[in-house]
Amino acid sequence: MGGPCRLRLEVTTRGAADTAIAAAVSEVRRLELKYSRYLADSLTSAINRSAGTGTPVSIDAETAGLLDYANTAWRESGGLFDLTSGVLRRAWDFKSARAPEQRDIESLLPLVGWEQVQWERDSVYLPRRGMELDFGGCVKEYAADSAAAQLRRHGVSAALVDLAGDMAATAAPSGAPGWPVGIRHPVSREQAVARVLLPEGGLASSGDYERCLVIDGTRYGHILHPRTGWPVRGLVAVSVLARQCLVAGSAATIAMLKPPGEALEWLANLGVPWLAIDADLAMHGTLAPVNAPAR
Repeated sequence: MGGPCRLRLEVTTRGAADTAIAAAVSEVRRLELKYSRYLADSLTSAINRSAGTGTPVSIDAETAGLLDYANTAWRESGGLFDLTSGVLRRAWDFKSARAPEQRDIESLLPLVGWEQVQWERDSVYLPRRGMELDFGGCVKEYAADSAAAQLRRHGVSAALVDLAGDMAATAAPSGAPGWPVGIRHPVSREQAVARVLLPEGGLASSGDYERCLVIDGTRYGHILHPRTGWPVRGLVAVSVLARQCLVAGSAATIAMLKPPGEALEWLANLGVPWLAIDADLAMHGTLAPVNAPAR
């Protein structure tokens, strides 16, 4: 899941906790084994290996549902949310100290384009050799929602699932309006810019501060624009609350991909709580920042 994962549960007995925890952890592991691009025997790897071969890969209803959601996010974002754009990481090594050559990026751009993906209810196919699907843009948030659903099924009255910062709450703990969550400052990592009480639903954040390159004083974040192949230069961090962590995560990502002014207007029209931080570290949104008014 790309970072530390935690479960917080309100239960009556240790036995009930152990059973519920085992079910939630098993669900997250199931999704990782199924959709991780790092595992050679995952469904994602099978789909990517079949690109350009003429042979579609069989999928189940769960995968078809994720593809349907990705298509909706792609359409509503004007093509910015694109599960095929992960192929651009071939040009970008954020552990190095250099940016790629433009020719290296241009060689990959023909492989980016959600509109090229061919899928039906039982199969999916990438028509160009070298194309890839990367479910990393949505599966961690989906896993948080799925783990929370498992906890509900096993009778947990209130729980908070935290998968490396993507969170899903089943209900508020007894005697409290919600689970206390801090939203990390993009520069001062040990500080919170906002504190949220999450009673139920999802909270997800996106930012360009986790992985980046700094070359000659210019910072290159890891969120790549699907049309240019270069890191976006917009907001530096976005957090969104929604009924589902999946929706919160894609909304935060889409906002990061938009120009700042357009992103703020788009977030304001979503009708959900949000917080955005711009390049000057000014804060905007409906979530109250710590010791600072929202804009």
